[in-house]
Amino acid sequence: MSQVVRILKALADPTRVRIIHLLQSRDELCVCEIVDALQLPQYSISRHLGVLKGAGLVGDWRQGKWMHYAFAPELSPQDRAVADAVCARAAAEPVSRQDQRRLRQHLRPRVNGDVVKDKC
Repeated sequence: MSQVVRILKALADPTRVRIIHLLQSRDELCVCEIVDALQLPQYSISRHLGVLKGAGLVGDWRQGKWMHYAFAPELSPQDRAVADAVCARAAAEPVSRQDQRRLRQHLRPRVNGDVVKDKC
């Protein structure tokens, strides 16, 4: 029961719901892409990503100077279903549609999964 409570607490913040909704739409995102999409400061995004990581919802890895985030590969199907349900509801919000539009405009080009544009 404690895992579901941890996930629900992590998803109880509007910014974290917006981040999860962005991550659901892509295999992975670097922090700078999330910053561009949400139009929030990097330190704020990093703090929220830390909470999501602590809840076991996301995993991260470094590629050069970029930190990348995605849904945690070890996330159980039940926990993923909770996140998916929250994302489905978030998709109806105008702010989520704006986030997705900005994300599409600011996605970094990739070659074989590697970010090639040095803008972050």
